[in-house]
Amino acid sequence: MNAEPRTGSNLLEQAVQAFSQLPGIGKKTALRLVLHLLKQEPAQVEFFAESIRKMRQEIKFCRRCNNVSDGDVCSICSNSMRKQELICVVESIRDVIAIESTSQYNGTYHVLGGVISPLDGIGPDQLQIEGLLDRIQKEGVEEIIFALNPTIQGDTTIYYIQKKITADPAKPIRITTIARGIAFGGELEYADEMTLARSLQNRLPVEKYVTK
Repeated sequence: MNAEPRTGSNLLEQAVQAFSQLPGIGKKTALRLVLHLLKQEPAQVEFFAESIRKMRQEIKFCRRCNNVSDGDVCSICSNSMRKQELICVVESIRDVIAIESTSQYNGTYHVLGGVISPLDGIGPDQLQIEGLLDRIQKEGVEEIIFALNPTIQGDTTIYYIQKKITADPAKPIRITTIARGIAFGGELEYADEMTLARSLQNRLPVEKYVTK
């Protein structure tokens, strides 16, 4: 015999269970969210559900930089007003959002999808590094800005990619990293906009931060 749902409704219980699977959402918060939706007009809830469905089914990843996109190429890469010769290398899409919120950067991005971390079984082949090297070969890239989280794994990734880039002396490219206004071990997405903006503006050559 099935246990009686504590809310009096199996449907409501299922909705709470679904919301509680989201990161940072516990059962109590999930219940509050579901009860809030229950008070809304059906059309509002349908719009909410349809937006989630369309996002999951129709969103793409830019074939150039791996950022989220509504088409094959994201709106940042396709914007002719942005400096196409400037690439900011980040770990995740969250970092793109954090940097864009500063309104201090007008170049393009390249999302690696993580950092090199042998202990976690993540090597260079699991990241979007080859795509970055391909862009450098085929596009008129003048500067690579590394905006990875200031961790040992982040520095290891910078060092690896830097060696790959500088292996071709025929294509000299300026390689920089954001200044360490962000504490070591911190994450870009949690940095305040002013600190992040200054870190971008005061970027320095990679050699000053990455130990060989």
